[in-house]
Amino acid sequence: MSAPTAAADQSLCAPLPVLGADVTVPLVTGGDVTYAALDYAASAPALKRVWDDVAAYAPYYGSVHRGAGYLSQLSTDLFENSRATVAEFLGCRADDQVVFTRSTTDSLNLLAAVLPADCQVFVFETEHHASLLPWRDARVTCLDAPRTPEQAVATLERALAGREPHGPALVCVTGASNVTGELWPVRELAAAAHAHGARIVLDAAQLAPHHPVDIAELDVDWVAFSGHKLYAPFGSGVLAGRADWLREAEPYLAGGGASRQVTRRADGGVDVQWHTTAARHEAGSPNVIGVYSIASACRALTEAGFADLVAREQALVARVRAGLAEVPEVKVLSLFGDDAPRVGVISFVVEGWNSSHFAAVLSAEYGIGVRDGLFCAHPLVRTLLGSEPQEPGECGAPEAAPGERSLNAVRVSFGAGTPDEHIERFLGAVRELVTSGARWNYRTEDGRCVPDRGAAQV
Repeated sequence: MSAPTAAADQSLCAPLPVLGADVTVPLVTGGDVTYAALDYAASAPALKRVWDDVAAYAPYYGSVHRGAGYLSQLSTDLFENSRATVAEFLGCRADDQVVFTRSTTDSLNLLAAVLPADCQVFVFETEHHASLLPWRDARVTCLDAPRTPEQAVATLERALAGREPHGPALVCVTGASNVTGELWPVRELAAAAHAHGARIVLDAAQLAPHHPVDIAELDVDWVAFSGHKLYAPFGSGVLAGRADWLREAEPYLAGGGASRQVTRRADGGVDVQWHTTAARHEAGSPNVIGVYSIASACRALTEAGFADLVAREQALVARVRAGLAEVPEVKVLSLFGDDAPRVGVISFVVEGWNSSHFAAVLSAEYGIGVRDGLFCAHPLVRTLLGSEPQEPGECGAPEAAPGERSLNAVRVSFGAGTPDEHIERFLGAVRELVTSGARWNYRTEDGRCVPDRGAAQV
């Protein structure tokens, strides 16, 4: 899978309108500035279109699958139509199921809960914790980080060919790294998995907001993603794909909505008939607002034209990488090398800076929001940094005072709502910080670097 690159003279689309575009934040150096949200990989700002759609529906909110009244019927139709919208967005096959969850993490834990007995799971150490950790009840083979896409495919083929016994198997792989932004060879990995009788689930949390995802075209068995990375708030996610393992397993959660019929037995117990549809794993009152927001985001991205969105984002990626390359002290992290196709996620370290300190200064002195740490992908970041595990701080990030050797990284991420001005401000701030340093004193507080307002300015 590769992302097209925009020609230099190509007319690129404008950023999609997002909430918070005009929010101002105070600077520790005085005054305020429009906030530059460059942490899309954690949570992208909501599209204004999504927010408007949700606001228009909100007065008509009602219970889903549980009421005879008009608003309940309307909400049920909206919920199920949203399922159809997501299925179309993902290119689902006719017999695939779309199950609504809370997040990518929840989706992959759901899949882990329905694995057949004695299923063996193959996962690269490069995965986000959401796709690395859910498989605790399975036999897990953790594969070393590959250094080329071809090596990834070859590593997987060797591992699958040597598995014993030759029973059910699942491969879990990311579509785009949440650390480097690099695209993985999903179609080739899917072909390798199927050639050896295994299935494959795609963690599309970082791929779906930046690049078209087509289940049938990629030939994957399942796709998982989160709404909050797809410009849709309210805590919803999706697991879409083959129905058989989902239909044959016990419900992920037991309760109303998952059950079709419950009867009392003479011995005092109960017998349950569970739904065989997606409802089997959607017990409880569903998050209809979150589900509708995902569907709205899917429609907005499709109508905007993914080709145009990808082209513009690739121009931003090229600008950021070129700007960082002009600063010798900056080292960009990569598995597959400079020529690897990637989305708008770039992690780096700065010589002479602790990454937490660098990120804190970007926020406090420039109004730029980025991420620092190990990005809930600890094995991958430590492999890229060549460092050993440390005592954890915030989200597993090593605690370190300003000026100490960087044990983590800075991540800048952007997407369809990012203005060019935010990219230029970020690059200017990086150059200025490396050249002149911070203008304020900072201290470590609860493992984080914060402005020391009790100390004099530098």
